[in-house]
Amino acid sequence: MRFAYFPGCKIARHLPEYGAGVEAVCGALGIELVPLEFACCGWPLRDESYFASVYSAAYNLALAGQEGLAIMTPCKCCFGQLKHAQARLRSSPKLAAEVRRHLALDGLRPGQPEVHHLLSILGDDVVLQAVGKNVVSPLTGFKAACHYGCHALRPSSVTGFDDPLNPTVFERVVASLGAEAVPWDLRLECCGHPVLERDREISLGLMEAKLSSARAAGADAVVTACTYCQMQFDTGRRRLPAEHVLQNAPQAVLITQLMSRAFGLSISGIKDVNIA
Repeated sequence: MRFAYFPGCKIARHLPEYGAGVEAVCGALGIELVPLEFACCGWPLRDESYFASVYSAAYNLALAGQEGLAIMTPCKCCFGQLKHAQARLRSSPKLAAEVRRHLALDGLRPGQPEVHHLLSILGDDVVLQAVGKNVVSPLTGFKAACHYGCHALRPSSVTGFDDPLNPTVFERVVASLGAEAVPWDLRLECCGHPVLERDREISLGLMEAKLSSARAAGADAVVTACTYCQMQFDTGRRRLPAEHVLQNAPQAVLITQLMSRAFGLSISGIKDVNIA
């Protein structure tokens, strides 16, 4: 398998361990990641300039299309934004024409490559078998609360990511590592990050509800596969006072951290997962 690798803007500065983990895990699985000169996915611009938001996504789609490559991203927000832009460009001829005109100024033509999230690739039957074959240290006894993230699931008519009401891909990947995916009430709810800058109280309330739900389910960790979700649950929580109730909630770990541990990979910059 070969994909244009779209890490998104946040990984390099805020979550480099996710990028290192994605590259290492994909390397172990024989998945080739091709770096391109991608721009921002456009999601942060959506409330400021809708056209700029869509154009930014279209620019990236054009770059991948020019190389004849499908896109793979480990960020649910980037995934959702790229899929959203594709849907809007298909449904609005006027918008598509304006985007085409601007792309021409950049020497590009419109592209409609397939867009995949990391989990979708890992959940492919063939890849999932390869995941199992790479496990040298099964995560037996580790209980994971799989957190899906909003932008991959909704709107389902746009993203096409698993069953929006009962997705299973995350649980299947976790199970292939020997861990147990526990059922928990709020697994499909928002982490709270999208409203962090607008209403910190609501954002923290959403995060507290999710982490409390994971703790009630007996999870050792909330497992994420999204840059923004991990930042909310991990780096965001570390900024809270030491006595805050959320400091005693289950740890937040990236799916690539679990995979690196199960694969026996030692990767610089990736902290080990606390497994009792």
